[in-house]
Amino acid sequence: MILHYYYARRFLFFFLTVAGVLTGFQVLIDLVEQIRRHGPEVSFGEKLQLTLLNAPDGIYQILPLIMILASIALFVSLSRSSELVVTRAAGRPALAALMAPVAVAALIGVQAVAMGNPIVAATSKRYQDLNELYRSGASSVVSVGRDGLWLRQGDATGQTVIRASGANSDATTLYDVTFVTYETGRGPVRRIEAAEASLTQGAWTLTSARAWALQSGRSPDETAEDFATIDLPSTLTQEGIRDSFGKPSFIPVWDLPAFVTQMEEAGFSARRYAVWFQIELARPLFLVAMVMIGAAFTMGHSRFGRTGLMVLLAVMLGFGLYYVRNFAQILGENGQLDARFAAWAPAVASILLALGLILHKEDG
Repeated sequence: MILHYYYARRFLFFFLTVAGVLTGFQVLIDLVEQIRRHGPEVSFGEKLQLTLLNAPDGIYQILPLIMILASIALFVSLSRSSELVVTRAAGRPALAALMAPVAVAALIGVQAVAMGNPIVAATSKRYQDLNELYRSGASSVVSVGRDGLWLRQGDATGQTVIRASGANSDATTLYDVTFVTYETGRGPVRRIEAAEASLTQGAWTLTSARAWALQSGRSPDETAEDFATIDLPSTLTQEGIRDSFGKPSFIPVWDLPAFVTQMEEAGFSARRYAVWFQIELARPLFLVAMVMIGAAFTMGHSRFGRTGLMVLLAVMLGFGLYYVRNFAQILGENGQLDARFAAWAPAVASILLALGLILHKEDG
């Protein structure tokens, strides 16, 4: 048990060291990018705020890389100090040395999903809102509920709130839609109801529309106008709408099941969210696989040489498995694979591959 605690402490030390170094590099690079992207009208403090808000998402994404590098550092260190040789000579198999690092990796993975995911979701959403505000001077919001779809678009002159009873899968065509325009400092100034609204390049095209000018002292019916079609300028784009309510990472993992239900009740496809939910549940298992991959290539004694080559192979295999997981995620989002299979199969296959490599090296 003492030996397991020792291995666990060493692995946690290397994990925190690697995470700290990579986080520092990432924050520095992102800060330079924010300075380049935003002009002098955005202060350095606001750019630093954007960088810090974006940092949790970056760390969360590179957790598999941190795991495999920490595993490599641990077992290279143990091999060079001959500690693995001593423990094997004492009758402890190589798999026993893996138990503590694997347990620590699993615990970190569970904590990352249970606590880190909601933090990343909140900071990523705030980062997007502030980035859009600094870039264009206004923000766009999409909300899906039981009563339909709500959107908000805006520019320097005011905001427009859009409510639709239904929409197509990417929310670029709305049905039974209402537009209410607000001017800065004046409140609501116009209301439009239409049977259908389609998003084109820089505008909404409304069909069978009726508009009312909301003017003080006049009845809305006096200002009513009917239009077969009418174009309303819009700052929204198809990509912006998809990013506003289409990024599963913006939703805490605990809220995803309820959000999937809401999306389906509102008539939208929730496949992306279902796949992401399963990906998050399988994340601890994939992090364990990264630890085992790193161990499989670096548990040999350093006197055999080729340590650099083994480290390179471990990192390359880790990257390969990471991209296989992402490819399976895409297939799941496109409906070509079941959501559970797309999420869990790469993690389980990675563990079995690493276990096979370790057993082959140990038992020939």
